[in-house]
Amino acid sequence: MTREYHLHLISDATGETLNTVAKAVAAQFEGISAREHIYSLVRTERQLHRALEHISADPGVVFFTLVNPSLRKILETECKNLNIPCVSILDRAVEVLGKHLGAKESHRPGGQHEMDSRYLERVEALNFAIQHDDGQNTLNLAQADVVLVGVSRSSKTPTCVYLAIRGVKAANIPVVPSVELPRQLFSLTKPLVVGLWLSPERLLQIRRNRLVTMGETRGSDYIDEEAVRAEVAATRKLFDNNEWPSIDVTRRSIEETAAAILNLLAEREGKT
Repeated sequence: MTREYHLHLISDATGETLNTVAKAVAAQFEGISAREHIYSLVRTERQLHRALEHISADPGVVFFTLVNPSLRKILETECKNLNIPCVSILDRAVEVLGKHLGAKESHRPGGQHEMDSRYLERVEALNFAIQHDDGQNTLNLAQADVVLVGVSRSSKTPTCVYLAIRGVKAANIPVVPSVELPRQLFSLTKPLVVGLWLSPERLLQIRRNRLVTMGETRGSDYIDEEAVRAEVAATRKLFDNNEWPSIDVTRRSIEETAAAILNLLAEREGKT
C-alpha cells in the first residue's frame, strides 16, 4: 500500500522551478506518494498567512522559494512552531524529505524521468497561456482546456499562469465595451469557458490604483463609476445568456480562483 504525505510548495513567482525540483526529489522515494499543495505568487503577508492556514490543517514538508527576507522569516518561524520541516529548494531538500519520511534514497536510475511528461505538459501549458493571453490567437481557442472571459483587471492572466503550472492550457478573452468578442468563443465545445467577475467597487479600486501606478490622471469610462457598474452587469448577463459558469473573484486569491476552475473541470469530466 502506498504511503501518502503532504508536500506544501510556496513560491513568490509561478513556482515552475520549485514544482520541478520538488517532483524530482519526491521521485527518489519508492512506495511513497506526495499530496501536493501549491501556493504560487505569494508576495504579501496576507497571502503567506493563507498558505500557513492550509499547512497547519495538513502538516507536512514545506519547500519554498521566497526572496523576501521578512516573508521567509515568517514562514520559517511558523513552521518551527508547527514542528514541521521547512526548507528552500536550494538547501538540502532530499535530506529533509528523507528524514521526514524515515526513508532512504532509492537512487533508482531514471526516477526523475517519470515526471518528464508532466513537466513538459506544464511548459507547453505555460507557453500556451502566454501565446493566448488577452485575446491573442483566437483562431486556436479550440486547443485550450479552459478559456477565461472577463473585464479588464479581473485576474484573468495570473489565473491562466497558475492553471498552466497545473498543466492546464488556459486562454483568456477580455470583455471590452463596444468591442465584439471573437466569434470562435461562442462555438467552442472542448474547452470549458468560465466567466470571471468582481464587484464594481472592487474593480474601481483596482483600476484606480493601476492608473496611479502608471502615472495616468485622465478620467475615462475605465474608472467612471456608472460605466463600470454597467460593464460588470453586462458581463454577468453575457455569462448567463451563454450558460457559462462564472466565478466571483472579488475576495478570492488567484489560488482560490484556479482551484474553483479545476473543480469545474473535474465535475465536467465526471459527467462525460
